[in-house]
Amino acid sequence: MHSLLAHQITIIQKTILFVILGIGALSLNAQIGGLFTYDFLNLSSSARATALGGYPISISDEDVAQGLANPALINEKMSHHLSINHNFHLADISHGFMAYGLSLKDQKTSFIIGASYINYGEFTRADIFGNRTGNFSGSENAFTLGASRSIDERLKVGANLKFVNSNFDTYQSIGLGLDLGLYYHNDIKDLSWSFVVKNIGGQLSSFDVQREPFPIDIQIGYAKRLEHLPFRFMITGHKLHRWNLRSPLDDQGTISLIGQEPQEPSSFSKTVDNVFRHLAFGGELMIGQKEAFKLRFGYNHLRNKELSVSGFRSLSGLSFGFGLRIKKIQLDYGVGWYHLAGGANHLSVSIDLESLFSKL
Repeated sequence: MHSLLAHQITIIQKTILFVILGIGALSLNAQIGGLFTYDFLNLSSSARATALGGYPISISDEDVAQGLANPALINEKMSHHLSINHNFHLADISHGFMAYGLSLKDQKTSFIIGASYINYGEFTRADIFGNRTGNFSGSENAFTLGASRSIDERLKVGANLKFVNSNFDTYQSIGLGLDLGLYYHNDIKDLSWSFVVKNIGGQLSSFDVQREPFPIDIQIGYAKRLEHLPFRFMITGHKLHRWNLRSPLDDQGTISLIGQEPQEPSSFSKTVDNVFRHLAFGGELMIGQKEAFKLRFGYNHLRNKELSVSGFRSLSGLSFGFGLRIKKIQLDYGVGWYHLAGGANHLSVSIDLESLFSKL
């Protein structure tokens, strides 16, 4: 049994390396933002995800929204659970995700059906001379069908198929995407490893003649629950398909208040900064006999560096939240701070419909 498991892990490691090298070669000279369409697919799916830094890809429980973070997390505990999530984003942008879980024991396979949406609000339409001619709106949607299956008692694989639709005024685009995930859990040590390739795909129809690429993201996550404390921490590496996440503006240095010349960062500090831009950290403290109350926090270094304002202190990159279970209903709140303008408030409600209706 151990030799078989070791053989499976070796194959998985080779597959992961091949995918990273292959996609990394295609994205070597890419910039972080501005080159992809359907970027909303990488937004946090739930209040829990927002509170934990945005990438909780290594936690598997009854939370249906976790299936969007990593399809390999879909499991039988999610069966007949409904998850409703809404993110009150900045500038009156609204974003959310709804999902329902179902498990087929005979097939040893679990599924989720979900829908993501983002509404950008209304904009003023104007001609080339600046004359206003009315208003227009913009929105995007994605419909997800996810499935997972156990390889053995520790290893699971999963996939999400996503049909994406985007509308901006009279322009429309349709795309088809795929997420692939692996999840390994050691019950004895209570630790987990995950590997996810998100948003593999392309446009079936584009806004214009030129087709735009999907916002692909390769992630590796680790989560560990402490033995003598009801606390779980997690570390996730993201955007692993591209090594350099620093902008040319980051290398210009800062101007001293006493008029000295700008000091360019050293090679060592650049490397350390770049490594941490690939990392997101999260923690979850379970409180109560049945762990009905949870406190959560997270930190995203890339968000901090990209959205903080030089010379001003802010909470950019930090996140916080909590979860409360009331019988068969789970309530969650998360807030992620972006910059001085504030943060995004995320609310989630999860209901165990099967248990709820059985008692009515």
